[in-house]
Amino acid sequence: MAKISAMFSGSRGNCTFVSSGNSSLIVDAGVSAKQIILAMQQRMLDPEELGGIFITHSHADHVSGLRVLLKKINIPVYASKETLGSLILADVFNSKSRYYDIEEVPELFMDIGVQFFRTSHDCPGSGGYVFTFANGEKAAVCTDLGYISDTVRSAITGVKTVVIESNHDVGMLQNGIYPFATKQRILSDEGHLSNVACANELPKLVKNGTSNIILAHLSRDNNTPDLANVTARSVLVENGFKENKDYILNVAPPSGGKIMYI
Repeated sequence: MAKISAMFSGSRGNCTFVSSGNSSLIVDAGVSAKQIILAMQQRMLDPEELGGIFITHSHADHVSGLRVLLKKINIPVYASKETLGSLILADVFNSKSRYYDIEEVPELFMDIGVQFFRTSHDCPGSGGYVFTFANGEKAAVCTDLGYISDTVRSAITGVKTVVIESNHDVGMLQNGIYPFATKQRILSDEGHLSNVACANELPKLVKNGTSNIILAHLSRDNNTPDLANVTARSVLVENGFKENKDYILNVAPPSGGKIMYI
């Protein structure tokens, strides 16, 4: 049975666990290696069995624990060419590290099919992933995007379980303490997806087969789990969809995200 767990999510660090059959991997390593290993052990998962780390982009909240984790466990790293270049410049890899351009490797990773797709974010080579499991079901990790491009929409349409960014409430952001330039960056097409922008995409996803939705990468300062949840649910209800019948909606916490079986 396939599993997914958004173990860490938000501006302070991101790491998602995915497994199917005898294959397991993580997406991003944005918290300390110690936290990642402990989180896996708490879920009765063996870090030594990880077959790969798939990086979405090189911002610190997605890679800050990678250097130490690679020293503890010799796991291959997969990412876009641009992201790998940034990690090399940052001296993340050691002499034993193995790293590969995700767009040049086979689409099948052990028991899991992997599709990388590009996202609009202010980091070269930023992207997301769709994973296809042995039972035919799919899961997507889709965060850190200023808007839902045609490329993103094409990739995640029809995917049963979608981890999708619902980063901020626009009103909270505009009236908050962030500098004007930071607010403009977040609101731009290379920033982060707002609650409303995320919610407006959900009916299309549910209509095309998405039944498990995990709202992720919530801002600690410009959002709340309740706001993200209510915004998403209200748009789905307006479009005639019923919670726990047509879809299941969860909000990924900053840490401690539960395992979902797919």
